[in-house]
Amino acid sequence: MSDLQSALQGARFDGYVSVFEAQPAGMIQLRADLAEDAVAHAVHRATGATIPQPLGLSTGDRGEALWMAPDELLLRVLTDAIPELLADVQDDLRDHHHLALDVSAMRTEIRVEGAAVREVLAKVTPVDMETLKPGTVRRTRLAQVAAAIWLSNDETAHVLCFRSVATYVFDVLSVSARKGGEVGAF
Repeated sequence: MSDLQSALQGARFDGYVSVFEAQPAGMIQLRADLAEDAVAHAVHRATGATIPQPLGLSTGDRGEALWMAPDELLLRVLTDAIPELLADVQDDLRDHHHLALDVSAMRTEIRVEGAAVREVLAKVTPVDMETLKPGTVRRTRLAQVAAAIWLSNDETAHVLCFRSVATYVFDVLSVSARKGGEVGAF
């Protein structure tokens, strides 16, 4: 079992959509030339996934790779596997310019679930939630802080933020999701 502790102690809010802290996940930040074969090999070895297209994510049998920037991926894996997988990535890329860090304890994932997830997020982020397709990753702002947002389907959104602002993000999303605050925009 992992030593990674919950940032929000399993907080949950049920409004016209549900807002809750996801289980802590292992996360490796990888900065490198994403066009290099060695990077593709390292990502596949760690997650079973391929290098995602820009603004996309790719899922494998051991995790997923999220595109964060032209030279940056976030690898999401089981927390218990982080030491081994991080060592593998660093070993695979030892002869290539890269940065690979365990950022699991720095980030928190909050999920938003329900038919109106797009509306709840549209209230607090400048992302055009009407056109955001499932599987598209957007780095943006959520109210006053940085966040990454993606939809796994039309009723499930993932919000990734720094652990230090997790309570703020949870509270902002909870206020946005309060019953009686429905806008009916989507």
